Amino acid sequence: MRVMTGLCLVLALAACVTTSTQKPKFGSVQDAASYNVQLGIAYMEQGNLAAAKEKLERAAKENGNDPIVHSALALLYERLGNPAEADRQFRIALRLAPQNPEIDNNYAVYLCRTNRVDEGVRRLLAVAKNPLYRTPEAAYTNAAVCLRSVHRDEEADRSLITALQVRPGFAEAAYQLADLDLQHGRLAAARTRVDGFVGRYTATPELLLLGVRVARAQGDRLAAEQYARRLRVDFPDSEQTRSLAEAGANTG
Repeated sequence: MRVMTGLCLVLALAACVTTSTQKPKFGSVQDAASYNVQLGIAYMEQGNLAAAKEKLERAAKENGNDPIVHSALALLYERLGNPAEADRQFRIALRLAPQNPEIDNNYAVYLCRTNRVDEGVRRLLAVAKNPLYRTPEAAYTNAAVCLRSVHRDEEADRSLITALQVRPGFAEAAYQLADLDLQHGRLAAARTRVDGFVGRYTATPELLLLGVRVARAQGDRLAAEQYARRLRVDFPDSEQTRSLAEAGANTG
């Protein structure tokens, strides 16, 4: 399921990790905790969960009242296969920061990933309507992906349309809507969606590959090759370009 990961959302809340090899000087234990959160998140990104656990648990001892510490710990425990502790850490983060829509969004995404769709969607739609939340289009799109995972496609369609009304240039919502059209055999609608988006906004490898798939389904070999060429030129190292090459090799 292509729900946006909570990790990137936590990263948006935490400062970037310093690349200096010198040990930083901290003015308080709160500063030390913040630095350990950054390190823990970086280790999670690298897949080093043991080191991430050490840093994040140290941060919790240094500043147990920081909701970002508990939000990061929740994501770690999810990765470690401990959903009960992940849920507990999210609840602590929400109790410490009840007005923080980013943390609420993280928890909603987690609920969707753990098949608690109704609660996850309800929270995501509430986040989208929160005036303090800076990217409501992402919350609407996450809700749609969550709904698609249980085949509630009409509701997903409405949420995606709302996301694009909020921000017409949001590529993930355009991709999801066109992919939904393709899934239901609405080839002309899917093609119009992809053509219209990449003609007006910055293309993504996901949308370009979808353009290839839609054009091929329509039997339009020229358009399919045009999309494929643009994908190879603009995103030569992308996963989508590799999958296109592998598909060509398998049919060759």
